[in-house]
Amino acid sequence: MRYRSLLTTAALAVPVAAPHAAAAPSGCDATDAELYAAPPAAVAGSPGDVLACRPAKLTNIPGDIPMKAWKVRYVSTDAKGAKSVVTGTVAVPDAAWTKGGSRPTVAFNPGTLGSGPQCAFSKQLAGEYVDMYEGPNLALFLKAGFAVAATDGAGYLNGQVHTYMVGANAGHALLDAVRASRRIPGGGLTADGKVGISGYSEGGAAALWGAQLASSYAPELDVAGAAAGGVPGDLKLTAKQLNGSLFAGFLADALVGLHAAYPEMPFDELMNARGAQAIKDVKSNCLYGTLAVFLGAKVEGFSKDGLSLEQIYALKGPGGATWGDIVDRQKLGVGIGTPSSGARYTIGFPVFQYRGWLEEIIPHETEDATRQAYCKAGITTTWKNTYPAEHLSTDWGAAGDVTNFLGDRFEGKPAQGDC
Repeated sequence: MRYRSLLTTAALAVPVAAPHAAAAPSGCDATDAELYAAPPAAVAGSPGDVLACRPAKLTNIPGDIPMKAWKVRYVSTDAKGAKSVVTGTVAVPDAAWTKGGSRPTVAFNPGTLGSGPQCAFSKQLAGEYVDMYEGPNLALFLKAGFAVAATDGAGYLNGQVHTYMVGANAGHALLDAVRASRRIPGGGLTADGKVGISGYSEGGAAALWGAQLASSYAPELDVAGAAAGGVPGDLKLTAKQLNGSLFAGFLADALVGLHAAYPEMPFDELMNARGAQAIKDVKSNCLYGTLAVFLGAKVEGFSKDGLSLEQIYALKGPGGATWGDIVDRQKLGVGIGTPSSGARYTIGFPVFQYRGWLEEIIPHETEDATRQAYCKAGITTTWKNTYPAEHLSTDWGAAGDVTNFLGDRFEGKPAQGDC
């Protein structure tokens, strides 16, 4: 299995010297220490406001594409409605956009990278840590002339924990990355540029949350389409398959990430010594390290009472909500509809969803069900499940189709759904 060999690359995930950045434009000369500093007790500004930025050389995007790029620290909103601070990367190709209108931007959320502070996508794109795998995907966007606004996701500032798989956090951070991209001094992006949303795996869930939240949270953005693959639309189904598997590290990330977003819920006090160590392992490792540490682990082994997933879901917090309630809030395809439907989440643009034929990590049932929910809601949905690949390889195998899908939407071409 491909991931068995990938686990052996964990030893390669070591910090390297940061490349020299280009000269900073006026007002965009923050240090890395300032970019990733712990957030203040009270966050000022509006969603998408740039709090700090600095030029960056993105050495982990192949092809030596001429571009201007920045790391950014910006305002977002968490799942409880409070202002938060998130980091990310903005890249704009030097080549002129020649296909009419203003240059479009792809809002991109990476797949799982892990929860350690060194794992932030913005750090990895800049070569400060090597444990990522989607540089070629971004290269396709940039070669097509699209700008890229790639969020790290919530929880990569000093002292934080990544809120892995928390839908509202992810969707807000993704949309606010686009807002921030247009507020960088000297960035050159304009408010009328079309927006595409893209992501795979964890990023696929974030992409669909961005799509579902766009009309209510960021109505000024002209979203033309969204592409999402390998989507864990139902976390309970996904957790059941991950528990005790080769990929149990993803479940560990999710449990710790959910608790980071909902610290009032019972968690730390449930843990035995092994569980306490597991929390530390999640907080310090990136993708391959986490997979290696939790290989074959079962959640029942980490709590004092040997709690199963179902027993954890039944636990209540101080407000009466259970862990099961909170996990269900992250389910995709619930309460969605077209702009005229009156649904909670309205989507007025086409969506491309996809998965690999040999998918071995995310249950086929939840990926298929998410697509079916979008179809049932009347959203123009294109579906492809014939990539002859397992989970990771499908990300790369579909990258050309994703780029073409978004490119067609940017050019105003109609999408043909296949519901």
